Amino acid sequence: MFIESLHTIVFLKKGDLFLRYGQKNTKIGKVKSGVLRAFIINDDKEITTHFYEENDIVSGNYVPDTKSSIYIQALEDCSILTANFSEVMSCIYQNKEVTELINTAFQKLNARIQSRLVALTNLSSLEKYSLFLKEYPSLINRVPHYYIADFLGITPYQLSRVRKKFSQNR
Repeated sequence: MFIESLHTIVFLKKGDLFLRYGQKNTKIGKVKSGVLRAFIINDDKEITTHFYEENDIVSGNYVPDTKSSIYIQALEDCSILTANFSEVMSCIYQNKEVTELINTAFQKLNARIQSRLVALTNLSSLEKYSLFLKEYPSLINRVPHYYIADFLGITPYQLSRVRKKFSQNR
């Protein structure tokens, strides 16, 4: 398979960074196993912006060779297929397999970003949690709840109350 010739496997231990804020974005990856989170630091506080799980494309941004606007950290031990981002992008219109892979990944990412923006601005805590469970069904028992609360824009205490209410409504 053509795309296999572009990648190498990177193994991260829980807590390791895949990418640092400000680091030149030279690689793109596909998560084979494990969970990662993207975050920013604002006023010395980490703010979780995204989760990556198996089969997700992971990158600091989606423009090769620019500085990353986020940190990406392993929340579990991870294996990630990585490739030179510029090399992948140069193949995008020359190889149907690469084109489909990148288009699918970008469409999924765009849908999640749009959903997150709507949730943060328009939904109640319970609705945000329900949406999280729909979009990330495998993460509820894999990601520490304080990261989930942070991602949802609520406190861990609020998340605990929402989880209780959610389970009562089922």
